[in-house]
Amino acid sequence: MNFKTIFLVILVFATSLSFYAKAAEPDCRDKTIVILGDSLVAGFGLNSGEAFPERLVQTFNDEGVSFEIVNAGVSGDTTAGGLSRLDWSVPEGTDGVILELGANDALRGISPGITAANLKKIIERLQAKNTKVLLAGMLAPPNMGQAYGEEFNGIFEKLAAEHNLLLYPFFLDGVAGEPSLNQPDGMHPTAEGVNVIVEKFLPTGLEFAKSICEG
Repeated sequence: MNFKTIFLVILVFATSLSFYAKAAEPDCRDKTIVILGDSLVAGFGLNSGEAFPERLVQTFNDEGVSFEIVNAGVSGDTTAGGLSRLDWSVPEGTDGVILELGANDALRGISPGITAANLKKIIERLQAKNTKVLLAGMLAPPNMGQAYGEEFNGIFEKLAAEHNLLLYPFFLDGVAGEPSLNQPDGMHPTAEGVNVIVEKFLPTGLEFAKSICEG
């Protein structure tokens, strides 16, 4: 076998391996994630492109992960509001939902039992459609008192365990209580605050994306 023949054999073999590797990688470009949430998702007080869903898309792309991510955040929304608009906020065929609701329930002092029941209904209706759910947790503000805080804060871990969900324990991790990362109201993150949220959320988000992509 001469050199030219050997080279052609190697080239064909290498091309075959490359094709196999690409074929083996799941293609996620036709997958959709809806982020169902409140003002923390909607992008309250931020410019276009600075909200969490938009920044998450950009970061996913930087990681070589392609998804369509839909911003279904409504400022002021409670878990009851999210439940009432679930069918039109999360259309049929949605592959995954990042569920970020509960902050406004705590701010309004809504019974944690009601919050938990609403979230449970949302999760069960999504799972009935074979839509994967990532639950983003929230913490009650300290002024609600210790008893309320303990009951509210435990909701998310319990639901995640009960429904076998991927859990991101605290959506505002790294940002809550940091004046430089929040707008003057002290509750909504600045653009830099959103970047911190995305950075901390990314490993969990990528794990969720992978679970969707691999079916």
